[in-house]
Amino acid sequence: MKHLLKLEDWTSEEIIEALNLADQLKYEQKHGIEHKILAGKTLGMIFEKASTRTRVSFEVGMTQLGGYPLFLSSNDLQIGRGEPVQDTARVLSRFIDGIMIRTFEQKEVEDLAEYGSIPIINGLTDYCHPCQVLADLMTIREVKGKLEGLKMCFIGDGNNMMNSLIVGALRTGMSISVACPEGYEPPKHIIEFAESFGDKFEMVRKPLEAAKNADVVLTDVWASMGQEEEQKIRAAAFEGYQVNDELMAVTNEGAMVLHCLPAHRGEEITAEVFEAHADEIFEEAENRLHAQKAVLVKCFTS
Repeated sequence: MKHLLKLEDWTSEEIIEALNLADQLKYEQKHGIEHKILAGKTLGMIFEKASTRTRVSFEVGMTQLGGYPLFLSSNDLQIGRGEPVQDTARVLSRFIDGIMIRTFEQKEVEDLAEYGSIPIINGLTDYCHPCQVLADLMTIREVKGKLEGLKMCFIGDGNNMMNSLIVGALRTGMSISVACPEGYEPPKHIIEFAESFGDKFEMVRKPLEAAKNADVVLTDVWASMGQEEEQKIRAAAFEGYQVNDELMAVTNEGAMVLHCLPAHRGEEITAEVFEAHADEIFEEAENRLHAQKAVLVKCFTS
């Protein structure tokens, strides 16, 4: 049994294996080759945070793999009425074969794994977003033909995306430079992890400095889900932290732009840059499906 609780838990080899499997499953899907690898398996999908891409991609992906996806909102579960996570984990472990959860606290994901006896997959927490970053890495490798030796740049908040991108980039041989305002840095242990890779990691304040000679630029909304009340404060803090033509001018020729979506054009990215890189961004969105199918296969069959 295998979990995907956070990307730090997976080795470089395991990440590459998942990307290779995702490529294979995408090829088979595009060529009408069925792969009912998880026939007879049931995935419980717990959503305490709403989603478009996560729900649709996991539901469709599990169906394509021959399994059955079961949508569970917090309104449908006793966990939303105060039942301890450890009890929910032990009950669901007797009914279904695995859980994907999209929630707020990382501890809830970790507790499900500790008390349950089935694979747990993190569909997003406030701390990390491993499935999205696997799709990002898959997309970069598709376009660039490799990961090792490339420079990634992230502009914006030290949020779940930055946390997982730092780990994913460094574990696959990329270097990464991040630019965030003071007070919005990633957690101390993520910085310490990154600094263990020496000069492959850089954290700066100026977006143009981070973007210099980048092969791929990523950004995210300034206020993530649950932070809407901070919108005005964050808009002031992140002024200038925008992916625009000026920033792209200092990147390497042919640099990619990715965004996990939804995007707020005119805030973290201009409409012009978004549309110029829309093919990459929406391929990245599609690759959520293929990357997550690879995660499901790895977790259910390990």
